Amino acid sequence: MNLRDLVYGLYARRVEGRLDHAQVPKHIGVILDGNRRWAKASGGTPEQGHKAGADKIQELLGWCAETDVEVVTLWMLSTDNLNRPEEQLIPLLGIIENAVRALAADGRWRVNHVGTMDLLPARTQSVLKEAEQSTHDNTGILVNVAVGYGGRQEIADAVRSLLLEHAERGTSFEELAEIVDVEHISEHLYTRGQPDPDLVIRTSGEQRLSGFMLWQSAHSEYYFCEVHWPAFRKVDFLRALRDYAARHRRYGT
Repeated sequence: MNLRDLVYGLYARRVEGRLDHAQVPKHIGVILDGNRRWAKASGGTPEQGHKAGADKIQELLGWCAETDVEVVTLWMLSTDNLNRPEEQLIPLLGIIENAVRALAADGRWRVNHVGTMDLLPARTQSVLKEAEQSTHDNTGILVNVAVGYGGRQEIADAVRSLLLEHAERGTSFEELAEIVDVEHISEHLYTRGQPDPDLVIRTSGEQRLSGFMLWQSAHSEYYFCEVHWPAFRKVDFLRALRDYAARHRRYGT
């Protein structure tokens, strides 16, 4: 261990020691950004960057387990990403599939897909469904893997599901217009039944949501971290939790 690693370890323990677990967010959303930029800066390929980013996920979940986080949503592939050239998309999907298999094989996490399944290739759909089924009874952190996910698409899908449900019941448009409210739509989101994210972390220095959990993040706190996702460290995670704990959440009051 070199001096830099020693100092980093001491600093991380100091930050962790001062962390109030009563103030830890129960649901954290993470925008895993900067894989390709990290690879470019390191002299590697985009594929190597995505692979390094996928490998970082297990570390993050371990840190979350240590700090009593209950739900983690990982944005791994957006609906916009599906428009990438085939030579970029196919390797990326393979890396995501392997990452999901690793999450399921770990034995601790409960894997749940959020996104539009029909937009994904059959092989990717199969991997996601198998991971959900095999981890259904696990009691650890609920890990939402956002693959083929877009915030606007989610809201459109929720409204469509709501309309279809009431059409089957024979509810008229006039009757539905009279009763529909925020909770009706929330019940049809991909994350229905889950708490909204308390904290959303985005790596790589970008300060925007880019469509991530648009509905659920109305009252979330945001933390933007300069480091690219593959270089995200435990101390960066702890700093995000410390920053969150120092804020006073008002919920509009």
